[in-house]
Amino acid sequence: MTNVVLVGTLDTKGVEYGWLRERLLRAGVEVVTVDTGVMGEPRVAADVPREAVARAAGTDLSALRAAGDRGAAVTAMARGAEATLLRLHAEGRLDGVLAIGGSGGTSIATRAMQALPLGVPKLMVSSMASGNVAPYVGSSDITMMYSVVDIAGINSVSEPILANAAAAVAAMARAHARMDHHRPVLGAGGRPLVAASMAGVTTAGVDAARERLTELGYEVLVFHVSGTGGRTLETLAGQGAFAGVLDLTLSELADDLCGGILTAGPDRLSAAGRAGVPQVVSLGALDMVKFGPLESLPRHVLDRGVHVHNPSITVIRTTPDECAELGRRVAAKLRAATGPTAVCVPLRGLSTLGAPGGPYHDPRADRALFSALREGLRGSAARLYDYDTHINDPAFGRAAAERLHTLIGSVSAAA
Repeated sequence: MTNVVLVGTLDTKGVEYGWLRERLLRAGVEVVTVDTGVMGEPRVAADVPREAVARAAGTDLSALRAAGDRGAAVTAMARGAEATLLRLHAEGRLDGVLAIGGSGGTSIATRAMQALPLGVPKLMVSSMASGNVAPYVGSSDITMMYSVVDIAGINSVSEPILANAAAAVAAMARAHARMDHHRPVLGAGGRPLVAASMAGVTTAGVDAARERLTELGYEVLVFHVSGTGGRTLETLAGQGAFAGVLDLTLSELADDLCGGILTAGPDRLSAAGRAGVPQVVSLGALDMVKFGPLESLPRHVLDRGVHVHNPSITVIRTTPDECAELGRRVAAKLRAATGPTAVCVPLRGLSTLGAPGGPYHDPRADRALFSALREGLRGSAARLYDYDTHINDPAFGRAAAERLHTLIGSVSAAA
């Protein structure tokens, strides 16, 4: 049977979840209800009661009630809901998940949804869905549906919206249940998938690498290093979606260090290594930090080689000290990798701006980056290769692609 999980607070939204349950049963799917409520009594019975969800979060429901801290309770139940949905998915009891709620219920349910693999249907009906949904969706494939009115009973507006939600998740779950989830993720024509990171200032080099990888038989998915792009790459790499990762552009790490606006968070450049995925890494665009429009720049960076990239993005040059710290951070992440890892260093520049004659050409800062990276990788399994080229030299892109192909081949041969 196809299984849809309903996850939410059955004290405040019990009537609505009961209505959804009946609608889904009539649609021919099995339903598993997960209660994430804390304070009030549940209005309908749950297949996974709130006590079990709290235990899955490593806490106790009575302790959450006694503390009387709504924020802490929401955080704990979100953690428990995540663990519960992952368990149900592993047991083959989750082909799709549906939730309804306001800000609290949306926060709980979407944290749990984000933990599920790509492709598992995830539908959130929320009064928050007409605003900024980035905190709820993250880098996952959650579908957000605006509830129009607050979710407070079944009425002439909420009924058709909730009916559409039930019909949609039932259809998506049935389609998902029919898929073969044991086959490897392959692209068009059965080509192995490779991820590549790119920015406008590294496009030429990455394009050359992409073209070479395509010639070698791969399908290449390019992720723009916009913060969200890097997080998505990390999520998919951690789920084993790729045969290899060509991570030539790391500017999100510079933004994370220096307060730029396009950070992907501190875990960037970690997932492929943890998952043992073959990876070739370079240092593209670590010579810059991205901020918003020129007028939004903090005063303390105005003397830092300001360059207007476009009306929305202004960049500054990273200093030698910042570059040294970035080298140490990249090395620490790659030392921890469990799969084959190579680092390709373009000695003549890290971006179009950092090319000889460009506004960010700073050999001293680049040397600080390279030296810290080499020192940090000393004695590790990661191999480092120097190239007397610029990162956008097509020869560099092709060499990086061929090196990744070799690493992927070594893993296939060992298997």
